[in-house]
Amino acid sequence: MRSEQIVAYGQPLTSNTADTPTPDGREVLIRVRNCGVCHSDVHLHDGHFELGDDKRLDLSSGRSLPFTLGHEVEGEVIAVGDQADGIAIGDRVVVYPWIGCDNCDICAAGDGHACNQPRAIGVNIDGGYSDHCLVPDAKYLLPYGDLSAALAATYACSGITAYGALEKAGVQTLAGPLLIVGLGGVGMMGLAFAKALTRGPVLVADIDAGKREAALAAGAAEAFDSADKAAIKALRGATGGGAAAVVDFVGSEASFTFADKCLGKGGHLVVVGLFGGRMGMPIPMFPLRNISISGSLVGSLAQFREMMALVRTGAVAPIPLTEKPLGDAGATLDALRTGQVLGRVVLTP
Repeated sequence: MRSEQIVAYGQPLTSNTADTPTPDGREVLIRVRNCGVCHSDVHLHDGHFELGDDKRLDLSSGRSLPFTLGHEVEGEVIAVGDQADGIAIGDRVVVYPWIGCDNCDICAAGDGHACNQPRAIGVNIDGGYSDHCLVPDAKYLLPYGDLSAALAATYACSGITAYGALEKAGVQTLAGPLLIVGLGGVGMMGLAFAKALTRGPVLVADIDAGKREAALAAGAAEAFDSADKAAIKALRGATGGGAAAVVDFVGSEASFTFADKCLGKGGHLVVVGLFGGRMGMPIPMFPLRNISISGSLVGSLAQFREMMALVRTGAVAPIPLTEKPLGDAGATLDALRTGQVLGRVVLTP
């Protein structure tokens, strides 16, 4: 099989060939047809997260090189282990990649995505920047009906990350407007899901005019330039004192500061993005503003099933997609680093 792999952190990907694996036990072998490129792949390729104050969180442990990124995988089942069930050769499926150890209390509670010994595809074990991908169990494979195959792949991370964050923000019961900060692939997916889940207006903010225009075309009620010093006052005025909930899909110092200043009294700020940096807030302002701030990490397998059922109803509008050959994986990561991607790029081996 052919894969685009990390051979050294921060260095260009290398195209390598290896024997195609044979599934054993409950394993399933997928011929990859589509694999989305996520911004978290950039951090994994770099080998670290930026923590601010010149500090970094090392991501280089837990995997051996060469390593294959790619956790938004769609493809065709071509081989199964002798204990695999509920799946058939030829099935077209999207892969839920956020797999835990399946042997701890966290996994037993259905939260394998938060496991302390993860086996996440494309993060801890080889993923979909390849023409084949080995999945530990058929329970992580879901059919996607009449959806386009390329779009289906993006729900494995972009979709479930947006869906999980919006559920944590309580969008289905919001009494006021929702603000989405950051309109990359996950932010645009967040807008699509928010339009399907919440009854109130959905506002958006981004520094990129083109992305703001795309969001307005996709149904955002208003769009704000988060780099404009007047935007916070304008947004608070438009919302009567601030948004009821804010989801920050960037996760930088600038985006967090903007999101916090746009959050209304009693509101909930959910941080999703991993761009990096530090935040600081006066402790008394938490109770005085009656706010809550939380992080959101993808979503559970149960949430993934719920999300895919919703998507298959047609209630969630598709995000912009660009399809590129597998060999463009490295160039796509570079484009993500500089904010040049609208929606999602999907690799097609």
